[in-house]
Amino acid sequence: MGAASVILVIDFGSQYSQLICRRIRELRVRAELVSWTRAAARLTHPDVGGVVLSGGPDSVYAAGAPTLPAGLEERRLPVLGICYGMQLLVQALGGTVAAGATREYGRATLSQAGASPLFADVPAQSQVWMSHGDRVEALPAGMEAIARSPDSPYAALSDRQARLFGLQFHPEVQHTEAGAQILRNFAQGICGCPADWTPAHVIQDSLQRIRSQVPAAARVLCALSGGVDSSVAAALMHAAVGERLTCVFVNNGLLRRREPEQVLAALRAWRPELAVVAVDAAADFLADLAGVTDPEDKRRRIGHRFIRVFEKEAAALARAWGAAPRFLAQGTIYPDVIESASRADERHAQTIKTHHNVGGLPPDLGFEVIEPLRLLFKDEVRALGRALGLPAPMLERHPFPGPGLAVRIVGEVTRERLATLRAADRIFLEELTAAGQYAATAQAFAVLLPVRSVGVMGDLRTYQDAICLRAVSTTDFMTADWTRLPWDVLAAASRRIVNEVPGVNRVAYDISSKPPATIEWE
Repeated sequence: MGAASVILVIDFGSQYSQLICRRIRELRVRAELVSWTRAAARLTHPDVGGVVLSGGPDSVYAAGAPTLPAGLEERRLPVLGICYGMQLLVQALGGTVAAGATREYGRATLSQAGASPLFADVPAQSQVWMSHGDRVEALPAGMEAIARSPDSPYAALSDRQARLFGLQFHPEVQHTEAGAQILRNFAQGICGCPADWTPAHVIQDSLQRIRSQVPAAARVLCALSGGVDSSVAAALMHAAVGERLTCVFVNNGLLRRREPEQVLAALRAWRPELAVVAVDAAADFLADLAGVTDPEDKRRRIGHRFIRVFEKEAAALARAWGAAPRFLAQGTIYPDVIESASRADERHAQTIKTHHNVGGLPPDLGFEVIEPLRLLFKDEVRALGRALGLPAPMLERHPFPGPGLAVRIVGEVTRERLATLRAADRIFLEELTAAGQYAATAQAFAVLLPVRSVGVMGDLRTYQDAICLRAVSTTDFMTADWTRLPWDVLAAASRRIVNEVPGVNRVAYDISSKPPATIEWE
């Protein structure tokens, strides 16, 4: 990469920090995310062409709140502050930020107050997405308002040199109509970064990173579920280390109907040269989950058990190889990381739920973990998969959580409840596929609820389980909306579930978006 080729996104703990990176990458401009605690060192590199300051959950005037990294002003780079980032920039320059009398959440109308290169080719009025309680009360010297909203007189700011900019709204979310154009104006027009960031660049960069981390003779285990993320991670690892890679597929007893057989057949058809070891550890996982109802406890126990299984398999392979594998590769992607928010770099983000492959890892982990997809979103992972030659059915498969059906059973996980959920989930997916709706949704599944309700079948009273169906539409899985499925599809699924699944007499449909809900129930 040449000089001034990277937009550095400085993370202050926002749930959407990596989404800013993703939006900039969609413009084919390279973007990197770095914690505010480590940004000073990265700012010294000559390839940084501009800086974006992310939002965050703190108030800039609160004790202990994140601050601007040292050296930012000395570089004289273009800077775009978003929400908390804008407020931090204003405070650092001598302006005033305080709690707003009126909070501003959701859609708002942005009205431009003057010409600015940040708003080139942006309509004079447009819809934006606000999410803040604090606001700018007084501008620092040398800055002026370039846009306002009904509740924010300083909805967008700029200095007179058109180098420092602030946005109270979030251009990175899809609800901001001209968000992509605003980011394009900043990254390409103001910062001058080239639009040459492609999947080929990502693959090249990933291979270089993997090879620098893994010594020439070292062996690697890869946790391979057969889903999009782990399959792309396996393809990258195989391209980097070749036959030194061994993939481990674990049947944890929490998979869908006939999934172990289908996954292994698909993997062997896709890459017959890939070394895949299948391990049946269902009894161990179910024993760990006996009597457990807390979602976080479920995820931690599942994460710990996965590692114990990998360690056991590594010991067996060590006897054959003469040395134990030091590295464990897994298909962690950014939504897993930001929702877990469990590492030091994310300590200012709020934990939404602990993903088994991030915060669920045990403290005595016996491997060095490699996560080549850690900073990518699902659609970016799919683009990499296409470039790596993965077959379409594997890439188009709906996501399935690592903890499996355990996080789709609200309450205790038992063999009986797993059987009920598997049957209902199979029917729902069959009806979606038959109606041509599977590809129209990003993720669809059934959930077994921890409640029973009164029903009537024939002339008999029933008191049985309830199933909730969930289908969402999204591209990045950081935000999602419920899918407006045709009523006849839902009716067919409901009728079949009640008729064919023993012990179920009620079916509901989840119409919650993310946020405030998450996609999975646990």
